[in-house]
Amino acid sequence: MSHVPRTRTVVGCTLLVIALGAGVTACGSDDNPLSATPYDAADLISFKGLTANGKKVDPDKPLEVTAEDDDGRITDVTAIDAAGRYLAGELSADGGRWHSTTPLAANAHYTVRVSTEDEDGAPGRRVLSFDTGKPHGKKRLKVTFGPKAGTYGVGQPITAELSMPVKDKAQRAVIESALRVDSMPAASGAWHWVDDKELHYRPQEYWPAHATIQVRSNLDGIKISDRLWGGKVKPLKISTGDRVIAVTDASSHSMAVHKNGEVIKQIPVTTGKPGFETRNGVKVVLGKEYFVRMRGTSIGIAEGSAESYDLPVYYATRVTWSGEYVHAAPWSVGSQGSANVSHGCTGMSTDNAAWFFKTVREGDVVEVVNSLGHTMESFGNGFGDWNLGWDKWRMGSALAAGTPNAPLPEERARLRPQSV
Repeated sequence: MSHVPRTRTVVGCTLLVIALGAGVTACGSDDNPLSATPYDAADLISFKGLTANGKKVDPDKPLEVTAEDDDGRITDVTAIDAAGRYLAGELSADGGRWHSTTPLAANAHYTVRVSTEDEDGAPGRRVLSFDTGKPHGKKRLKVTFGPKAGTYGVGQPITAELSMPVKDKAQRAVIESALRVDSMPAASGAWHWVDDKELHYRPQEYWPAHATIQVRSNLDGIKISDRLWGGKVKPLKISTGDRVIAVTDASSHSMAVHKNGEVIKQIPVTTGKPGFETRNGVKVVLGKEYFVRMRGTSIGIAEGSAESYDLPVYYATRVTWSGEYVHAAPWSVGSQGSANVSHGCTGMSTDNAAWFFKTVREGDVVEVVNSLGHTMESFGNGFGDWNLGWDKWRMGSALAAGTPNAPLPEERARLRPQSV
């Protein structure tokens, strides 16, 4: 039995494209199936009043594409602005309608690619462009990324400081979705809202060694609320060095320093004595100070009491803002490796402290185990971010299951040195 091929007749369809409330209908057809011009259901799409008079569209309204002819359907819509930001959207199951699900950016130039097909599956495509106008709100949200550009240890979190507080979860989600962190080698992570004005980003595990981390924002011109729009944000690029992790066992009075998975030095130490126990958990090096004068009065010890002290301290590596350091303690060498006699810091000989000071960098990890002290605060006293399990960390994302009601310190002031 012979088969007679069916001659395809291209059938036009009508699409209605509504950009921020403005739209017209368009159609196209061609009776010649061998025509060099493919079927294009979107061939005559235009935005009413947007190009003829140069008027810019209102960024406060959604973008919509609608197929009004039963003979054709939309197969895909891609909208992207000049900054490379894609406009998210949803296409109905029948291909009759596509609409944006995220806000348009203000003061942006968009390119929209509409793909279609007719009832016989013949494809068509149309590329359109338009500009959006100025945002209606006067307030601009600024974001400052941290730390400063440079090389850090694998425990360094990324911070994002907002210029004004944001409490609403939907508004937080808009902000968070615009903050991008890319790592090479790749390391998947998540943002966590520390409070109404600060977010931290960290991977599930520590950053890879010798990684390049780039942080940027797509928030510029994006509507956050009726009166608040995103502003320009300076991007950040940092790198990580070797994987350096120092683990102090308070019960055995010893610190093991690991570099890229190998122990490179064992150091006898002393940690906090009863009543001044060193915090357990993971801390991150905040900075290094060659000389610090430490006084007992800074932690409430009365001057002249048995516990009072006023000492010059050298090779001090800070791990909390409240004054916990790893430092030289020549006065306690006899107890190092055998007893805990400090007021909360980790003390070691001057030679060992000098070696540690030169070996570690900001962002390296210092962990304390088997101390009778409480666990390092997650936020507010340095970077205790790693003390939150990954599931709980993700709960602090506005894009995940919500922000936990975990207690946060009432004050986040950077305090002067306290303990020795």
